[in-house]
Amino acid sequence: MKLKTTLAIAALALAAGAASAQQGISKNEILIGSIQDLSGPLAAYGKQARNGMQMAIDEVNELGGIHGRKIKLLVEDSSYDPKKAILAAQKLVNQDKIFMMVGHIGTAQNEAAMPIQFEKDVINFFPLTAARSMYEPFHRLKFSVAPTYYEQIHASLPKLIRQKSVTKVCAIYQDDDFGQEVLQGTEEGLKAAKLTLTDKASFKRGATDFSSQVAKMQASGCELVVLGTIIRETIGTIGTARKMGFNPIFLGSSAAYTDLIHKIGGKAMEGFYATMTGQFPYLDDASPQVRRWASKYKTQFNEDPTTISAFGYSTIDVFVGAMREAGDRPSTSKFIRAMEITKVPSDMFGAPPLKFTPTRRLGSDESRLSQIQDGRWKVVIDYAFK
Repeated sequence: MKLKTTLAIAALALAAGAASAQQGISKNEILIGSIQDLSGPLAAYGKQARNGMQMAIDEVNELGGIHGRKIKLLVEDSSYDPKKAILAAQKLVNQDKIFMMVGHIGTAQNEAAMPIQFEKDVINFFPLTAARSMYEPFHRLKFSVAPTYYEQIHASLPKLIRQKSVTKVCAIYQDDDFGQEVLQGTEEGLKAAKLTLTDKASFKRGATDFSSQVAKMQASGCELVVLGTIIRETIGTIGTARKMGFNPIFLGSSAAYTDLIHKIGGKAMEGFYATMTGQFPYLDDASPQVRRWASKYKTQFNEDPTTISAFGYSTIDVFVGAMREAGDRPSTSKFIRAMEITKVPSDMFGAPPLKFTPTRRLGSDESRLSQIQDGRWKVVIDYAFK
């Protein structure tokens, strides 16, 4: 009888221990996951984000990890397809049992994956998208770092209008949630400048011909055109305009802030403006710290780093800081608490300081403006708080 009682108590203890165990955390390891586009239209971004995250993880692990635990990153490919993102999330959350989803790329892809994560109390940490849905409506498991496309354009457009003294502003945008955010930011920014939108034109995702949209802007006499475009569409739109002899000011969001714009588009991209947070990490950067980081990145991955690489690196850096604060017996709740009370300073890439609270899940709504000058990005309008 005593033996049966002892066995029953032991079984209950084991069951309780299993129930209280934190998914993705073991004695020696912290398991995190990320869904990236590694084979689709944004594969360049996806690979850069993965490399940046892995570089930061390697550095932490080389120093012993976090409270004796090494970080392991599992990356699944969505090909930038929301349906594939669902399958990837199911694998990472339910099969691999990750502790956290980190740096997931794409708005629709994140929106598709988050319900799967939240059902298992898995945080969506610093998604690689600037959509408002990454922090609104409020959810305790959401942590977003990128100022929204809406806010980026809303804040920067009036400044550029004043600086350039333009009166006719138009918009060309992708006909989806991303493009609509850019359009809405444009309309609100114009209100602040006491102007109205002169004209607009949309295009379907995947479009390659922008001649009709550009011709419409030209006919309307647009002096400044806001672009709700990513890489290929930005290059296609501006390139078409140059060939047609149409040379307005072009302004894009952080979705177009990449070296691929001028590397692929060439001299036609000179003068293009885009919103951004952290500055592009050039190998000859003025900051010795960034130069060392960029050189190390190139040695490890045999390619120059980009702003997306820096995003991935900084994302892990913030994650590591909060995990240390969560203590040697971390949990989702402890991590959340650490994020809510910790002020994250500006990083070496110049990104703004971050602050989260129990009711706020966007770390900063600050952005600044850069322009392609002589084949490289240069900050032309800095943060409002500086």
